[in-house]
Amino acid sequence: MRDAFVRVLLESMAANDRIVLITGDLGFGVLRPVWERFPKQILNAGIAEQSMVSMAAGLAATGRTVLVYSIGNFPTLRPLEQIRNDCAYHGADVKIVCVGGGFVYGSLGMSHHATEDQSILRALPGVTCFTPGDPAEAEWAVREALRTPGTCYLRLGRANEPKVHASALPDVRGPLSLTLQTGGDLAILSSGGILTQAVEAARLLAEKGIRAEVVSFPSLKPLDEAKVKELLDRFRRIVTVEENTVVGGFGSAVCEIAAEAGTGCRVRRIGLEDTYSTVVGSQQYLRQVYGIDGPSIAGKAEAFLHE
Repeated sequence: MRDAFVRVLLESMAANDRIVLITGDLGFGVLRPVWERFPKQILNAGIAEQSMVSMAAGLAATGRTVLVYSIGNFPTLRPLEQIRNDCAYHGADVKIVCVGGGFVYGSLGMSHHATEDQSILRALPGVTCFTPGDPAEAEWAVREALRTPGTCYLRLGRANEPKVHASALPDVRGPLSLTLQTGGDLAILSSGGILTQAVEAARLLAEKGIRAEVVSFPSLKPLDEAKVKELLDRFRRIVTVEENTVVGGFGSAVCEIAAEAGTGCRVRRIGLEDTYSTVVGSQQYLRQVYGIDGPSIAGKAEAFLHE
């Protein structure tokens, strides 16, 4: 996803010299093409994320579109006050880019486990949130964020994530949802890089004769409400999957729509429970530990279907 981000950013900077990227003293390898081609459109704020976001708000006030770039929780939770007060409140054209959402930096411990950011950024008024699930969705999300007025949050993986979509997505506007496979027994709704595990869970369920529909939501806020309502009407069981706390995140957004729609469909949220991760290890290992890898999702979905 990180490579997809840089690819679209380079295309956009070539077309618009008012686009500026600020990095928090990292990403020099992957951002090297930006330094080389557009040295006047990239800044290094140093390890000073709060100042970085305030700087971005100031540049946005001069008519620029500004992206701030850092890993995990550092561009989100550390400068949360600046995102809220300096950017979102003023409708500043600032795009917060988090590389390494969820357990991507799993071996670095809890400080680098970005597992509350979706919930917190989604709660801020005026902040549009994108949570792509693979490189193709990331390309769409970067383009959509750059042309969406105001403050946006873009939650990416790191690099070398598997491609789920075989080709590029259509360049459409507005809240996006993507159906990867259809089914009649239950629906699995996914937000973010956990999409590969949702697809794996559906494959494992199919081996047991359970037909699961898989839908990806690269736009977290606004959510494709019409699609959620359509799924609520068609299914009696829906499972939501996210690499984030279940409190206030993607699953909560779906439950809010379900509660107001008043259908008979039940929703089961799968994600990190109301806890901090106390384990270190690879991303896939932590997914297994906390019950959000493919086999765990399949087991929970099957049990939920038979309740």
